[in-house]
Amino acid sequence: MPRSGADARRRLQQAALELFRERGYEATTAAEIAARAGLTERTFFRHFPDKREALFDGGDAFRAALTAGVLAAPEGATPMDAMLLAFRSVEQTIENNRPITEPRQAVIAQTPALQERVLTKTAGLIDALSEALSRRGVERGLAVLAAQVGMAAFAYATRAWFYEPEPGLDAHLARAFAELQNLSKTALRPSAEGKSPSPNDMRRAE
Repeated sequence: MPRSGADARRRLQQAALELFRERGYEATTAAEIAARAGLTERTFFRHFPDKREALFDGGDAFRAALTAGVLAAPEGATPMDAMLLAFRSVEQTIENNRPITEPRQAVIAQTPALQERVLTKTAGLIDALSEALSRRGVERGLAVLAAQVGMAAFAYATRAWFYEPEPGLDAHLARAFAELQNLSKTALRPSAEGKSPSPNDMRRAE
C-alpha cells in the first residue's frame, strides 16, 4: 500500500479508537471517524468494510503469521511445542501494538457487538491453527483440541502480560504453556469424604 494509503489507514484507526472511547462504539459513525481523521467517509470505506474493522485491522496477517509459525516448527515437535513457537513468532508484533491494544481492549469490554467479533476472530484463528497442525500430520480431532487449548494458553499469557509487563511476553507465554503441561499431570486430591475437592477446598489447600 502506498505511504499515503498507509497513513490514512493509521489515522482512521486512531480516530476510531478515540471516538469509541469518548462516545462509545454504538454512538459513533463511520462519517464521524473519517471527519476526526481529516478524511472523507468514502475514504473510510475504501479501507474498512465497517467501523468494527477499524479496531481489528491486521487480523489476516496475524493469522497467516501464526500458521507459518506452526508449519515452521522443527520436525518432531509436539503440537503444543509448535503452538508455542507460533505464538513466539508474533511476540514482537504484539508488543509493538501494546499502546493501541490496551485502550482497544477497554472499548471491547464495554461493547457486546465487539465481543462477538472477538469470538468470531478467535474461532478463525483456531481453525487456521488446527489446519496447520493437520498439515503437520496431527489427527484432525487432536489438532482442533490442541488449537483450542493453545489459544486459551495464549489468552492467559497475554492477559497476565497486560497486568504485569515485566518480565516480558515471552516469559508469560513460557509460564502459561508450562503450567498447562503441569496441569495435565496434576491429580486431584480426594477430600476426607472421598469426594473430589471443590474449588474452595483447593484454594484453602493452597
